[in-house]
Amino acid sequence: MSLFHAVHGQGQPLVLLHGWAMHAGIFAPLVQALADDFELHLVDLPGHGRSAGAGVPLRLDAAVDAVIARVPARALWLGWSLGGLVALRAAANHPEALRGLVMLAASPRFVRGDDWPVGMDPAVFRGFGSELGRDYRGTLDRFLMLEAQGSDHVRDELRLLRNEVFAHGEPGADILREGLGLLETSDLRAALPTLAMPSLWLAGRRDRLVSPAAMQTAAALAPGARFHQVEHGGHAPFLTHADDVAGAIRGFAAECPP
Repeated sequence: MSLFHAVHGQGQPLVLLHGWAMHAGIFAPLVQALADDFELHLVDLPGHGRSAGAGVPLRLDAAVDAVIARVPARALWLGWSLGGLVALRAAANHPEALRGLVMLAASPRFVRGDDWPVGMDPAVFRGFGSELGRDYRGTLDRFLMLEAQGSDHVRDELRLLRNEVFAHGEPGADILREGLGLLETSDLRAALPTLAMPSLWLAGRRDRLVSPAAMQTAAALAPGARFHQVEHGGHAPFLTHADDVAGAIRGFAAECPP
């Protein structure tokens, strides 16, 4: 079986990949802002949303192959949070498939290390994983609260996240643990200096999951990279500042080679 895939709008193709525990419907405000300029390809990642029964494992290479099979070649790819790991792996391993990469509140390495002080404490992801079995919905809600924290529209952002998380069924606890494992263990920094396409790194200044410092540090390692910060945004700035995010994407797309 293949991943769920929906198309909206018209123009140059832009692939949108969502974050942990979510589905492509979370991008509704961004779809509305971009549909006049882009043909938007929304994909539910393995085990998430309407791809829950697709039979594709939630591993980076498997996810990349499954997305490539559903979307046009030479598209722009945007990955938010966990989706950014998938998009970055695609850019590194299949440069012919992408004409540009947008990392939205996403990092090549999410956790802190001796040589990466700008990441999160790995115990955070392990803690969410261990709590899923004891309090599934409570754990998801705490993660959503962390995503919304810092935004100047925290209540609106949290409401939107809560409205979407179960819109297409409950993500399986096993899949969620696998996703947390990817966030904790993935390290794609080595791919950055060899990226063969331009990249845009879009950060929320108040993001509590992926710091702007992490994204600036990553962008500095990638040739042809630009950095844009949403001043009052948190981890999901496209929910509350869609026009700012959309404007940055339009400007970036105009500079990408055909």
